[in-house]
Amino acid sequence: MRFKSIVYVLLLNCLMVLCSSNSWAQNSDNPDDFDVKGFHLDLRIQVMTPTALNDFAEELSQLGMNTIIMEYEATYPFKNHATIANELSYTREEIKNFVEHCESLGIQVIPLQQSLGHVEYILRNPRYSHLKEDRKDISQLCPLEITEAKGLFLEMFSDMAQMHNSDYIHIGGDETRLLGVCEECSKKVAEVGTSKLFVDYMKTIAQLVIDLGKKPVMWADMILKHPEAAEEMPKETIFVDWNYGWKINHFGDIPALQNLGFSFWGSPALRSHPDNWYLTDWPIHFKNQKEFIPYARKSDYEGMVMTSWSTSGVYGFTWDVGYDVIDMVQLRNTYPLSGFRILLASYAHSLKTKEPLEPKTFVTEYAKSRFGLTSAEIEKLLNFLFYKPEQIVNGKPVWSSSISEMKEEYGKIRDELKEVDPEKHNEEFEHFKLMADLRMHYLDFKEVEARYNSKEFSVDQSSELLKDLDHILADAEKLNDRFCKLNKGFLYDAEIEEQNELRIQPVKVLYNRLAKVR
Repeated sequence: MRFKSIVYVLLLNCLMVLCSSNSWAQNSDNPDDFDVKGFHLDLRIQVMTPTALNDFAEELSQLGMNTIIMEYEATYPFKNHATIANELSYTREEIKNFVEHCESLGIQVIPLQQSLGHVEYILRNPRYSHLKEDRKDISQLCPLEITEAKGLFLEMFSDMAQMHNSDYIHIGGDETRLLGVCEECSKKVAEVGTSKLFVDYMKTIAQLVIDLGKKPVMWADMILKHPEAAEEMPKETIFVDWNYGWKINHFGDIPALQNLGFSFWGSPALRSHPDNWYLTDWPIHFKNQKEFIPYARKSDYEGMVMTSWSTSGVYGFTWDVGYDVIDMVQLRNTYPLSGFRILLASYAHSLKTKEPLEPKTFVTEYAKSRFGLTSAEIEKLLNFLFYKPEQIVNGKPVWSSSISEMKEEYGKIRDELKEVDPEKHNEEFEHFKLMADLRMHYLDFKEVEARYNSKEFSVDQSSELLKDLDHILADAEKLNDRFCKLNKGFLYDAEIEEQNELRIQPVKVLYNRLAKVR
């Protein structure tokens, strides 16, 4: 028996050594590892179907993720606040099935419920409009309306706690730029400062979560900008440092809050400003992962959560008298999450290795294993992904001398990419080709728009510009069809149609203006 025990101990020790030497092994005892390896889903727009959610969770699990943060916004079916839900809201059964599916994969689902800023979708409804800080900028609640806010969010958090088994509830709290705008809030800021106004409200909201047996998670930007009263926040609060490619401590002194006993998670971005339908800043997203994840690991951050923003979070409104909202529409949309698996894979790779990501090396290996590309084809993909993401501002390129120059230069990149013929996962690669074609489509339109806005424009040129716009609109129909085929089942059909219509709206507006002056 003793001999068998000795053999068993030796075998166990060998197994432990083997596990510790393999990058795929779970290593929760490693102080440099992240306890939370997560992904944040933004469902403000581009709402994924239940099937797509389940498939995405499976992919995250295969890549080593253990957490999903769900920013439901108006897609969550609250029992006592059904007014909030929009036309793409999930059913409670769909939420229940998704959470159970994630748990079967070893993934916890953390609900995110904004509780101060970014609540247009709540305050647009007359039922809640009296809570807003400003009459026309309805992005934020008044932090002095604490009694009613407590009742509202207690019901919302309780509902979410019932539907989600995670240890956390994310309470938002970012970009609350209206602090001190209303008369009463302005008085409080003058008396005790912005930090006290913010903390008095957020600590009350955080306590609601704690009383439900959960830990509150909140974005860190505002507490870092206004840290004077930070010590009053409950120590259970976890702050998320979102850094999308800027300098460390961009918002404020993070070590100072860590010294107060607060825990931090880090959050890079897979999609963020200035990304839109026609431009993705691939280089900055790869660089963000390369620099920020190793920093967070060395700085004792306990978790890492990749964000993926479908829109800027800024909305345009149609108003009735009395500042009643008739309709609201998001401004600046990005290409759907379906087209960014390569950045998701590089993120997973960055979490598994202590060495900083080498973007071009990673893309080269990914292109070989995922698509089966040749060396020449890989070079074309690299040229596309690492091409400078130049913007057009006020009708003019930021760097190039003209839009025509931009078209000529980018056209070569686009044409080379179209020649690439993957051996496998062709549909994933088709997203790259569509993105490139959308970019060229956009440049074609901006060139016509620039001619319309030039000093040389006259009415007799309208017919010529209308002919160019006819070609652009015809091209848009083809692009819309491709967009639909690639995203069908990932997004709802109604939203695909809406996204296509929003994307072509500027072209139609200019077309109608030219038709009237012709």
